[in-house]
Formats: sequence, structure tokens, C-alpha cells
Amino acid sequence: MTPPETAPGNAGAGGGPDGGAPRGPLAGLLVADFSRILAGPYATMLLADLGAEVVKVEGPTGDDTRTWQPPVREGVATYYLGVNRNKRSVALDLKDDGDRQLAQELARRADIVVENFKPGGLARFGLDYASVAAGNPGVVYASISGFGSGPGGEKLPGYDLIVQAISGLMSLTGDPDGEPYRAGVALFDVMAGLHATIGVLAALNHRRDTGEGQHVEVNLLSSALSGLVNQTSAFVAGGVVPFRMGNSHPSLFPYEPLPCSDGDLIITAGNDGQFRRLCEVLGVPELVEDPRFRHNEDRTAHRDALRPLLVERLRTRTKMEWFREIIGAGVPCGPINTVDQGVAFAEEIGLDPVVVVGEGTSAVPSVRNPITFSTTPPAYRLPPPSLDQHGQEIRQWLTEERTA
Repeated sequence: MTPPETAPGNAGAGGGPDGGAPRGPLAGLLVADFSRILAGPYATMLLADLGAEVVKVEGPTGDDTRTWQPPVREGVATYYLGVNRNKRSVALDLKDDGDRQLAQELARRADIVVENFKPGGLARFGLDYASVAAGNPGVVYASISGFGSGPGGEKLPGYDLIVQAISGLMSLTGDPDGEPYRAGVALFDVMAGLHATIGVLAALNHRRDTGEGQHVEVNLLSSALSGLVNQTSAFVAGGVVPFRMGNSHPSLFPYEPLPCSDGDLIITAGNDGQFRRLCEVLGVPELVEDPRFRHNEDRTAHRDALRPLLVERLRTRTKMEWFREIIGAGVPCGPINTVDQGVAFAEEIGLDPVVVVGEGTSAVPSVRNPITFSTTPPAYRLPPPSLDQHGQEIRQWLTEERTA
């Protein structure tokens, strides 16, 4: 249980309770994970996949997502299982003096601290950035909140659905004449987790050069406004307020589902060359010379005239028949799958999307880390831990090192 000597650039004691065996490009880095739900745990799972040793600190009742069910696998919420592999769990009650001291000791040793409490919420436990950095000046400390730490946002609850509403995403999602809809996944939680990971890696690079840690702050609303890309740019750069268009694109056509004989096929002819090849496959090459459809801006302006001409041809065959032909011509398209069909398609094209983490009865199927490395691939060492599964060894490790 004794960690190795301090790795180059480590802020704290280095290593972790597993002995710090080298694994992946982030091997030797210790992450104290005080986050829960989705954004933070997703970020720390990505770091863990790449070799960092992640200690997940949970309250006595555990991460909320443990109870977000159904669906379940062996009685455990699949929501929790989806973002917590490669971690060790210790349950610490921060209101208890002894547990709080252990948490502070963990933060003192950590290279990285990740938390998503309300801004300032960890100060009363001596676990805010200023308190941790006082004893661990090289720490990279990432805070994820809903609306930032400013006076207008620090008290607002940071739920993804609320941010989808406030950011404007829901105003863009749904039928033009229907109600606003949320995305089918907590999109901005995931996006904020990715932004937090990018920020942590950039700060680690800065620390390597200077020895200095820093506070990295990410909030869901800023991630949302950045992630809305062309839609927010339409307003801030062009003064245009985007609106719901169903599955249509404001700047491209065709770029939406179009009906075939047995269902819809997504077709995205994003430039003039692709549109030309699409028309050739569909047997309507004359459309390319029609001045209404010659260039993308023409097709976008006259989409209501072009759509029925394409649909007339598409309805003569099934979506999968057209899919094979249109893809074969180099025009992007795809069927609208269910999630199981999406996983099956990824398997069919060789992406191997599912990995099994753990062995025997504790093995858990999980979605593969999406990053591929030629030399230091992600590793899947530990299945998502049960609450306090590693509590005894982590407490012993922290206590022994502190008193040694």
C-alpha cells in the first residue's frame, strides 16, 4: 500500500493506494475526486482510463446516481456504472472530524482535485482551492458548477435540464410549431466534463513547465453557449436569433431526414459536389443545373421546392437500399437507429464499442473510451466500485503516510 516516490512534477506525495503501477499517459498522477452525478465523474473517469489513480470520495449515502434507476444491472443503476469505472471508492463524512482530516490529507497529496459542489461549498471543510493550495501549491484544482462562481450564478442549481432551458438549446429543439424539447442526454453535463478534462490537462502542462498549480473553473452555462457553436454565433456575430426548425439545418439543404419507402434516411449533402453525386444516384441529374438548386445558398433558400423532388425518388426504394447506394457514391447519410442498433453498427464497422471491465461476477460491460492512442492506449482496470469498497485500504494508506 505504500505509494512510490514522488513522480516528476507531482504536487503531493505522488502515486496512490494501488502502489502507482505505471499505466497509460497519465500514470503516476493522483486524482482526489469529490464530484458526483455526471459532469465531474465523467471527467475523472476519462482521466482514470488514461492511467491516473482516481480516489472517489463519497458521502455516507454515496453518489446520487447509485439510486437513479431503472435501468439496473445486478441491482446497481446503469447510470452510475456508465461514468465510474477505474476508480476506488471511500466513504467519508466531511462533518466528522476524523473523516474530514482524511479528506484534507488526500487533497494535500493529490495532483488533481475535481469537485462539483456549489461554489464555495467546500470552504467550510477546508477543501476549497485556497485551503488545499496552501498546503499543496502545485495542485490542479478543477471546479465544475452550473453557472459559475460570480455573484449572479453561485447560488443557482446546476442541473443539466435547467441549463438546456436557460441556454436556449430547448428553443432550438423540436418541431417548429411544437413545444421546446430537451436533448435525449444530459448534453451539457458531458460537455462540461470534457471541458474540465481539457482544462486539467492544460494546467498540468503549465505545472510541468513552472511547478505552479492553478484553479480551473468550468460551468455548464458557458459550456452550453460555447457548445451551441453556429447557433450562438448567429446571434453574437450576426444579430440573428435562431429558432426551432425540427430536423432541418438553418444553413444547409439537404441536411435532414427524408422519407424512403419504409422510413426516414438522414441525408447530408454539405457541398455542391455531394449534391451532384446525390442527384446522379437518385436519377435526377437535371436538378444540378436548375438555378434554384445550383449552389448551397440556392438550395437552402428553395428547400421547400427541392424537398418533394428528392422525396419522390427516395420513396421508390427502402432506406437501407438507398443507404448503400448513396454512401457508395460518397454522400454522407445514415438510418435513424435505436441505441442498440447504434452499438451494433459500431461493432459492424470494427469500432469495438463495448469493453468488459473486471472479471467474474463483478465484470461490467462498459462503453469504450473514444480516444485511440498508438502507444499508450486507455486501460480498463477496475469495474465501478461499490460504496466504500476500498475504504479500509485508503484510510490505512492515508493514516500511515500521515503519521510516518
